[in-house]
Amino acid sequence: MPNLDTNSLSDNPFAVLTFIAAPAILTSATSVLAMSTINRMLRARERMHQLLTESENATLYRGANLMELVNRAEQQGILLLGAMRWIYVALGSFAAATLVTLLGAVAGQLGSDLLLHVIIGLGLLLGGTGLTGLVGGCVHLFRATELSLVNIRAEAELIRQRQAQKRSGPGG
Repeated sequence: MPNLDTNSLSDNPFAVLTFIAAPAILTSATSVLAMSTINRMLRARERMHQLLTESENATLYRGANLMELVNRAEQQGILLLGAMRWIYVALGSFAAATLVTLLGAVAGQLGSDLLLHVIIGLGLLLGGTGLTGLVGGCVHLFRATELSLVNIRAEAELIRQRQAQKRSGPGG
């Protein structure tokens, strides 16, 4: 293994700051993503409750259209839950990477190359895991958003059909 020059890190205050700040910033960004995903999950639950209410109202019943909306809303909830799992993995990994980089700053001052290599490896592993979780969460969020758009389009078409029936119906 090559010998790490710990003096170059201590000579440049931005180097240590970068190693600590990067995971901390990613932790903060991932926390914001987690909060927005929780909000989307709550909105999906409210939408399912609306669909339940609609299914019990005989005047609004839409048959197969309603079941398609329900199925997509359910799938969207499943995708959002999957996104939350990925995002929580990312959040934990980035938070742990921040702690590991702090330990690395101390280990660098102790002069143990082996300890420093282990900490660097652990930090990279945690950072990579966090990045993987972030990407996985974003993929699930994108798929959930696609389903939401499909439902929006289906409901828009239903509204157009109802308006056309009202215009062509009696007295229209």
